[in-house]
Amino acid sequence: MSKVVALGGGHGLSATLSALRTITSEITAIVTVADNGGSSGRLRQEFEIFPPGDLRMALAALCADDEWGRTWADIMQHRFVSSGELNGHALGNLLLASLWSLDEDPVVGLDRVGSLLKVVGRVLPMAAVPLDIEGTFNTSTGRIVVRGQKEVATAKGRIESLRVIPQNPPARMEALTAIRVADWITMGPGSWFSSVMPHLLVPMQLDALSRTKAKKILILNLDSNSSNNPFATGEEFSGSTPEEHLELFAEYAPDVKIDYFLVDNSVVRNEKSLAAMARKLGGQVVAVDIRRAPGSVHHEVPQLALHLSHIMRKSLVG
Repeated sequence: MSKVVALGGGHGLSATLSALRTITSEITAIVTVADNGGSSGRLRQEFEIFPPGDLRMALAALCADDEWGRTWADIMQHRFVSSGELNGHALGNLLLASLWSLDEDPVVGLDRVGSLLKVVGRVLPMAAVPLDIEGTFNTSTGRIVVRGQKEVATAKGRIESLRVIPQNPPARMEALTAIRVADWITMGPGSWFSSVMPHLLVPMQLDALSRTKAKKILILNLDSNSSNNPFATGEEFSGSTPEEHLELFAEYAPDVKIDYFLVDNSVVRNEKSLAAMARKLGGQVVAVDIRRAPGSVHHEVPQLALHLSHIMRKSLVG
């Protein structure tokens, strides 16, 4: 059975994990740890802990497919609605915060919750310390510096540079080991600047990605900013083309070869241009129908699973 490592954060990583769990049980999710909004942001302000939200979502996506697992996944995702301090907090965030506040090693705490949910695989943080994301953008009114995961994800303008704070953060050895022994590595989809690219800003992890013998699949985003998209949120595509996203990837990870670029047909505007950019990164484009519905900003999990499985089987046969 193939060992798969999935890198990302938020809803995009959750979709990928939901697809991968139908293919293999040897899954390691490596999750961004820079969320500064909502429940996670409030908990970060109150306690010196990792933002738990994206980690919680990954755990829920990998929960056991039985009554116990599904029930606990629902409990983990339950969000309080009240007029008090608990309003907006997800119960899973509070559970992780409780474990970490008891001086529980972050990974031990994640493994403990994973055992409770009977998760398929393992969930790990991207770095050994909580991070903030900062980006410099060129806008119509000049250059601006934006700090914060949500703020960077929704910033307008052309990105000039991206960094994490603290710079050069240490990685978790568990994550580096998973990357080293993996057969496959997936990245994305998700907010490109705040969920995907940050994985390239942890030096030890970037080095591991460049050295691993695992084959890599980069899942490109759906265009949520299309003028004919009534569901546009502006949080996924950040006004960039797929080629621009790949150019940024190549800039920050010139030594990381990507074998396959999985993309929805609706996103491909210029086949030759995208194929040329993919070849520059060492791989090929696989353009298929993986959008949940016309205009949707979400991938269809069964279709995503089908095409990920097809790529892995095809490569194995080849």
